[in-house]
Amino acid sequence: MKMTAKRSLAALLAVIMLFSCIGLSVSAESTGYETLRVNSTMYGDTQTQRAFTWYTENYCDTVIQIVKASEFDGTFNNAQAYTGDVSVFQDYYCHKVVVTGLEKGTTYNYRVGSMTEDTWSTTGKFVTDNGDSKFSFIALADVQASSLENFQQAALVMDAAMESNKKAEFYVNLGDFVNDCTNEEWNWWGEAFNDANTSLSIAPVAGNHDGNITNKLNIGWFANMFNLDAGDGAGNGVNGVYYSYDYGNAHFCVVNSNDMYPMIEAQRNWIINDLKNSDAQWKFLLLHRAVYSAGKNINKPDTLAMRETIIDIVDQTDVDVVLSGHDHMYFRTKQVKGDAVVEDVTYVTEKFNGQETTFAKNPDGAVYILPSTAGTKRYTVNENPVDPINECADVKLSTRDMGGCFSNIYIDGGKLVYEAYVVNDETQEVTKIDEYAIKKTVKAEPNEEESKLPTDFIGTIDNTLANGFSEWFGLIIKYITMIPQLIAGLF
Repeated sequence: MKMTAKRSLAALLAVIMLFSCIGLSVSAESTGYETLRVNSTMYGDTQTQRAFTWYTENYCDTVIQIVKASEFDGTFNNAQAYTGDVSVFQDYYCHKVVVTGLEKGTTYNYRVGSMTEDTWSTTGKFVTDNGDSKFSFIALADVQASSLENFQQAALVMDAAMESNKKAEFYVNLGDFVNDCTNEEWNWWGEAFNDANTSLSIAPVAGNHDGNITNKLNIGWFANMFNLDAGDGAGNGVNGVYYSYDYGNAHFCVVNSNDMYPMIEAQRNWIINDLKNSDAQWKFLLLHRAVYSAGKNINKPDTLAMRETIIDIVDQTDVDVVLSGHDHMYFRTKQVKGDAVVEDVTYVTEKFNGQETTFAKNPDGAVYILPSTAGTKRYTVNENPVDPINECADVKLSTRDMGGCFSNIYIDGGKLVYEAYVVNDETQEVTKIDEYAIKKTVKAEPNEEESKLPTDFIGTIDNTLANGFSEWFGLIIKYITMIPQLIAGLF
């Protein structure tokens, strides 16, 4: 009996020790220094600079190690190290670094983490702009997930995009990365999109779900999730950030459409200054809220309040393409100017990448594109959008029963080709749903003699208030004139 008791006690102790070891190993796997939400963003000169953001649960130093891909041997023994800043945001530690002095047209490998804790991210990569006029990028919108499963479903769409466009040099996310803007959701986004976020640099756009005082009082999130070179007057990023960058022969102006009721004069003036002073052959305007859409949000005040402002800016600054999100359906206009279809567009058919492609030749106006959603929340088509949206539409459709969407944009000198795809939810089969192309033999020249508009928030507050009064009065008139249309939509 004594021997049996001793053996039982020994067995019990062994079990306790085993579980203790398991507990120790589990705790050792989670130190709080692991990197979360790692991403690389455009920042200033895209030929020589990149910015990085990541998070940790515990405080540690902020280090990124970078080495040319051509010299990478699987280790970072000979890497160049850069340090940055760390701050507290929503009970996590936010790490940000801006890397300068890079070589143009070069692929780099990198990892981020802590030197003192010897804890590092997986190896990432990015490519710097080589300054020529041939490149491509991916665009998607509105992942807006609230579960890991839905983030992973949207990540399959991004995977398909990268597979279809293996030479893409960056990707544009047109906003609403998350739904409720919580640490849990941003961690899920970082986990599901880690491969994309560490393979391509991002040009992020602030969505109304990404940190917005009018959406559940979530403020500051977008500015803290991404490291961006904010434009003059952008302030502290309470509702989002606006910024711009050049890539190849294109200029990208990124608008913060959470700034509304009205758009503050500082941002409006900054956008106009930014676009008018660019000599790029191609001009893109990126914003979250679409001003041309047949989704459920197009007739709401937040969209109507911005329509005239955005359309006027696009018309006076020679923007070629406007990319937006917000309404989770697919929409592309014809060439549009002055909120009307441009009637005298000439088309030519030429070869592009071995395919017969029809180009709009030197068209007036811009094309507005809403590339549907990469996520699982999808809208039906609203048949009664504010006039004259239906007349301006070239393609409009719901992808509710089709799958998540992405777009590829290819630029080669004076040619731009846009392609839209849907990814089947079950089979992951990729199907092209739209294409459009533009050929330019001329480009607008920057107006360097024109005085720049003021972008100081305080100094322009009087115009902001005046715009607000005018905008709200205009909304009331707009809704009065829309009453017959809205009533008709009920039947």
